[in-house]
Amino acid sequence: MPRSFDMAATYECPAAQVLAAFSEKPYWLTRLEKSGCDETSLDVLEKAADGTIEVVTTQTVRPAKLPAVVTQFHRGDLTLIREERWSPLTGGSSSAAIKGDLTGTPALVTASAALSDTGTGAHAQIRVTVEVKIPLVGGKLESFIGGHLVEMLRLEQVFTSEWIRDHG
Repeated sequence: MPRSFDMAATYECPAAQVLAAFSEKPYWLTRLEKSGCDETSLDVLEKAADGTIEVVTTQTVRPAKLPAVVTQFHRGDLTLIREERWSPLTGGSSSAAIKGDLTGTPALVTASAALSDTGTGAHAQIRVTVEVKIPLVGGKLESFIGGHLVEMLRLEQVFTSEWIRDHG
C-alpha cells in the first residue's frame, strides 16, 4: 500500500526568484553535481512562454553507495529519472507535478508541490507518495525512501537558498 509524506521548505526570497532559479541551466547542473550521485544528467529544461517550467534529470548511484536495505532487493546501479513540471506563477503561487521513476525497480514516487509567497519569502508544501510493489517488505522500503526524500528536500532547499543568495 502506498505511503504518503508531507514535507515543507521555506525560502527567504519570493516565489518568483525560486522559479527563476528552477529555469536556469547552471542552477540544475550545479545542483546535480552536488547531489552526491555518481552520474547525473540534465535531460530536459524547458521554459514555455507562459512561464511553465519542465525539468527532467537522471541521477545514478553505484551499488557501493547504496544501503544494504536497497542492495538486498536491487542489484547494480540505482537510477532515478525525475520529472518536474511547474505551473506559471499566478498571484504569487505556483504548483508542480513531480514523478520519480527508479528504473528497473518496482518503486514509483509521485508528488505534488505548491510554492507560495508568504510576505517575507516563499513556502513550498510538498506531498510525496511512495509505492514499492514488493510483498511483505514494500512498506519498509517505502518508509526508508520517504525518510531519504525528506533529507533530500532539506538539502535541495539549502542549495536553492544559497544559489539565489549568490546568483540572484
